[in-house]
Formats: sequence, C-alpha cells, structure tokens
Amino acid sequence: MEPIEQSKKPVISRQVDGFFITVYEIFRFISRFFREVLRRPFETREFIRQCFYIGNRSLPLISLTGFITGLVFTKQSRPSLAEFGATSWLPSLISIAIVRALAPLVTALICAGRVGSSMGAELASMKVTEQIDAMEVSAINPFKYLVMTRVLACTICLPLLMCYNGLIALVGAFVDIHLNEQTSMETFIQNAFTNISFLDLAASLVKALVYGFTIGIVSCYQGFHASQGTEGVGKSANVSVVVSMFLIFIEEVIIVQLVNTIR
Repeated sequence: MEPIEQSKKPVISRQVDGFFITVYEIFRFISRFFREVLRRPFETREFIRQCFYIGNRSLPLISLTGFITGLVFTKQSRPSLAEFGATSWLPSLISIAIVRALAPLVTALICAGRVGSSMGAELASMKVTEQIDAMEVSAINPFKYLVMTRVLACTICLPLLMCYNGLIALVGAFVDIHLNEQTSMETFIQNAFTNISFLDLAASLVKALVYGFTIGIVSCYQGFHASQGTEGVGKSANVSVVVSMFLIFIEEVIIVQLVNTIR
C-alpha cells in the first residue's frame, strides 16, 4: 500500500504538474493534427459545411463591425490631422491602419467570440453525450471528421473574412470622408493604396492564417477534452474564447515585431 500512495504524490505540486501535463497534451493534439492533415480519407463534405457555417455565422457581425470601425476611426482621426492641416492624409492613414492592424485583429476577435465558442460548445456536448465514443465504435475517425475539418475551415475562412472586413471598413471610411471633404471614390482609392506595400498585405494574410489556426485548434482542443457533465460544455465555450483572444494578442505583438524588424 505504501508504494501506491508514494506514486500518487505530485512531483512538484498538483498545480505545476497539471500545467505541464496540459502543455504536453496540447502539443500532442497539435502534432496529431499535422500528422493526419494529409492522410486519407479527406472529409471534404464536412470541411465545406464547416466553411459555410463559419462564414454564415460571422458575416453579418463582421459587416456591421467593419463599417462602424472604418467610420468611427475616420471621425476620431480627423481632428488630429485637421490641427496640422493634413486632412488630405486621412485616406492613407485609415487604409494603413485597417490593412496592417484593424482588419485582421477585429476579424479574429469576432470569430473567436462567435465561432470559437460555438465550436467548443458543440464538441463538448458531443463529448459529454458520448457521441465521439460512438463514432470510434462505428469505425469513424472522430479527430479527422470533427477536429481537422473545423481547424482547416477556420484557418482558410479567416483570411477571406479579413479581406471582406477590410473592404467594408474602407467603405465606412469613404462614406465619412466623402460627406465631410467631398472626396471622390477615385481620389480616395488612389490616396488610400499609395502607401500600402506588399509586406503589409503579406503580414496581414499571415496574421489571419495564424489567428484562424489558433481559434480552431484551441476551440477543438477544449471541446475534445471537455469534462463530464453539462458544466463542461459551458466551461469549454468560455475557455475557448478567453484563451483564443489571449493568444491572438500575444501573436499580434510577435508578428508586428517581426514585420518591423524586416521593414
């Protein structure tokens, strides 16, 4: 009886041991994703369905948020530029801010709250009701069917949603500039994209890909490893959003630092 009790004692402490075990499980989960991503069978129909759901769930909110972001940011920037008589720089300033930072970050945060919570809750409910175990008994790989399709769909859809969000934000900015400065659409487009470089577009695309993968992998991990009981469903949805947003902010700082070093 003595050896059994000794073996149950934590190595450092229960909290520290639990932290390292969780980190190990996360890396195992991610490595399994990359190992199986190119293996057959490919769940193409489920992947397309997830892409549709992600876009359908996020598009209305992204449209509204993108337009308001461009409109409000333009209104907030005008007084500062007007003090120096540089309101003509508004299109360039707004486009740089939207392309470099606002479009990918706002899109990622919206998807983390809208899509990430839905994924976490959906997979957690399947885990709690033992539907995932039933899929394994039916000779269906639940990891490929449930996790890979959602992570890939989130990774691919987020850059598309980011481009749409940026376009709608520029439309909102144009509406405000046109009403106040009577700037034509042609002049606005010329001024807006004058200082946008290929590095800015590439960095935003990389950000969107990284954010999409982060949201998908975090949400699926939380749902796939949900604890038993109905409380696990709500906890998985909540943790998916919080952890995704936290990692997105960290990745934003890292990517911006790398881009500034390259620039």
